[in-house]
Amino acid sequence: MQVQQLETKEQAWELINSIEEQIRKVIVGQDDLIRRILIGLFGRIPYSFKRGEEEKAGSGHILLEGVPGLAKTLLVSAISNTISARFQRIQFTPDMLPADILGTRIFDSKTGEFRTEKGPIFANIVLADEINRAPQKTQSALLEAMQERQVTIGESTYPLEDPFWVLATQNPVEQEGVFSLPEAQLDRFCMMVRVNYPSPESEFQMLLARLEKTQLETVADPGAVLWIRQLVGQVYVDDKVRRYIVALGQATRNTRADALPIVKEMVQHGASPRSYQHLLAMSRTTAFFRGRDYVLPSDVKFIATDCLHHRLVRTIRAEVENVATDEIVAEVLRHTPIP
Repeated sequence: MQVQQLETKEQAWELINSIEEQIRKVIVGQDDLIRRILIGLFGRIPYSFKRGEEEKAGSGHILLEGVPGLAKTLLVSAISNTISARFQRIQFTPDMLPADILGTRIFDSKTGEFRTEKGPIFANIVLADEINRAPQKTQSALLEAMQERQVTIGESTYPLEDPFWVLATQNPVEQEGVFSLPEAQLDRFCMMVRVNYPSPESEFQMLLARLEKTQLETVADPGAVLWIRQLVGQVYVDDKVRRYIVALGQATRNTRADALPIVKEMVQHGASPRSYQHLLAMSRTTAFFRGRDYVLPSDVKFIATDCLHHRLVRTIRAEVENVATDEIVAEVLRHTPIP
């Protein structure tokens, strides 16, 4: 399907269903995971103010957490093939340097001048595989690219092509040989999606599948992502829904006098204002995926945990008692009045 043929919302929904259908050829029993990942791709998140005719908005970066062998890398590769996007995989290791990601300036002895060698960050879809295997200095190399959609090498700044989408995978921090992601890095990720084991029937179907003989069709191009993102940005959001999002974010902070007991005792730092923008954008996309041009509180609740739980910094007591941030967000959702 060529992007110039897309003119209506119905065609956009048909295209999204086609993308999901192609991905399900290689990812079995993870339909909910596929839907959440695509919500991040087609989400429209403002990251700066408009400059000239160019609107500063982009896709929502996603952090995938799960033990090895759950097809996280395969999922990202399948998406890039389905939308014919330029894809780069960066394998994070303890000895990796920021220049290995961004690029560097190299002296050319023939010309007597320095030239810029761009790194693998210059792509439409970037997979930061096992991002927590690298030290925090290397992880921080992604901060400017993820927030500003640009990269600074030496004295020059290079814009990144749109769409630019970072998906990172990480093993649970309980695993050996990993580094925790800094809070500033985590806050750049629109969502953190936990990848769980599939059902026994799905695992049986995986054994029946012939992955090496499966061929994915290209059903879209990167321009289609931009076009659908514009439609998502037109989804109506009532002020009551916006206030509901603010109420959810503020309910995660222990500085409020009426904070929930679990928040007072288990949360050191709550959700940031940036998380409101991310939750609003993902709620819009969720509503669009559900065939509506307006957002309901149920859309917010559906995606709220993915947008908020990785932004909460737990207290020492919460870590000792093994109180997960998912549990805290669930309590916040349960006790926050729905408009």
